[in-house]
Amino acid sequence: MIALSALVFALSWWLGLYLLARDPRKPVLVLASIGLTSFALVVALDAVRVVSASALLSGIEIYLVAVPGIAWFAVLLELSRPRDTWRSRVGEVGLVTCVAVVAFFGASLAGGVEGPLRLGHWVMFAAVSVPSVGAMVHSVVRRSQPRRVVRFVVVATLFFALGNAILIIPLGLVPSWLALASTGFDVALLGIAVAIGDAFDEGQALRNDMLRSFVGTMVVAVLFGGQLLIGITTAGQSTTLAVLLFTSLGIAVAINVLADPLAGLLDRLAFSRSPDLRADRAALRGTEAALPLRSASPLDGMDEDTFTRVTRRALGHYGDLSKLVASPLTALPEIDERLSQRGAPDQPLERANELRALLAERIAGLKPRDGSDFGITEQWRHYNSLYFPYVVGVRAYAQNATAAGLDPLARQAWQWFVTEVPQRSLHNWQNAAARVIATDLRSNLVTIR
Repeated sequence: MIALSALVFALSWWLGLYLLARDPRKPVLVLASIGLTSFALVVALDAVRVVSASALLSGIEIYLVAVPGIAWFAVLLELSRPRDTWRSRVGEVGLVTCVAVVAFFGASLAGGVEGPLRLGHWVMFAAVSVPSVGAMVHSVVRRSQPRRVVRFVVVATLFFALGNAILIIPLGLVPSWLALASTGFDVALLGIAVAIGDAFDEGQALRNDMLRSFVGTMVVAVLFGGQLLIGITTAGQSTTLAVLLFTSLGIAVAINVLADPLAGLLDRLAFSRSPDLRADRAALRGTEAALPLRSASPLDGMDEDTFTRVTRRALGHYGDLSKLVASPLTALPEIDERLSQRGAPDQPLERANELRALLAERIAGLKPRDGSDFGITEQWRHYNSLYFPYVVGVRAYAQNATAAGLDPLARQAWQWFVTEVPQRSLHNWQNAAARVIATDLRSNLVTIR
């Protein structure tokens, strides 16, 4: 039984960290990661509780068991947000907070995870189930995700089932092996659904990258967990060995999945006086990590809406070569021509640099021809919304952002953004400007073909 718990723990822990490593700046990935990793902790804690028969762990687990359901409800709300639009999250935060309050209130009534079913357990069931089903229906009705991803959004119904199955495990309403197996299946679908949605949104391939991460995780899980499972089988179950099993698995999987961030941390410690060396190593790691995310023929069969979306993403990643390496736009025939003219090798970094130069030219093409360097009239909106935030690096809305270090022209733009341009308006202008550039790039693509 503890072997099955270890397997489900490793799977959910890996998926949670994998989603977080994709992009920790995306709320939907962070929330899904919280849901998956907290579920992994519940599985581990429950296995240790069974071995130790600790009442204290039972009291802790009843509160922890509510976290995955709350996080997955928040994921569903995030999935229902229209893509490429700006919308406040204040209302969604309020809804998630209400669900959390009710769920934790039910946990306090239940007192522990063991049976029989009590009022608190039913309150927790309702707190997770009802809002999750409603959010799932809302996300499907809104069709905020592309059609290719809708079927994976429908899988979000399993978030609700998974949230309840976590409670079923310790209550003993069904055999533990069946509950663990079903929840493990739900966890896999949950992680895959969110990962595929994010990869589609970024215009990336996913299978090779996820397969490589999964294989690496299974190898370290077998190497580290297998030895301890042999010890548990021969010496018998004990609290110490159970804790050691799950902590070893957790650390080994984390080191494997988060290898790149950890390498960056080690570089900062070891090469603190060599910033150029750290930057070069970071660029190489970013390129290596991005290569499995590239499609063999990413532009084949790409419709106009998808092309516009990947162009918008490429503009947003203008300053990040590791992101541009994986962009489908690196396969543009125009990139081939530019590389040929320069006599440059056909390598991923060269393509990413050429794509950035191409985007810079298209952004410059949006600048009004009135002879001035800066303006705030309507005809300047598209240029200002892309050039200053992406090319110059003006971050007017970032927390604690200042104009320090900016040249006089960038300072003027920064002041204009801060005082006169709402963030919603800037986002809308950027989307409109991206459509203009995408139309131009796509027209050249059709002409070349």
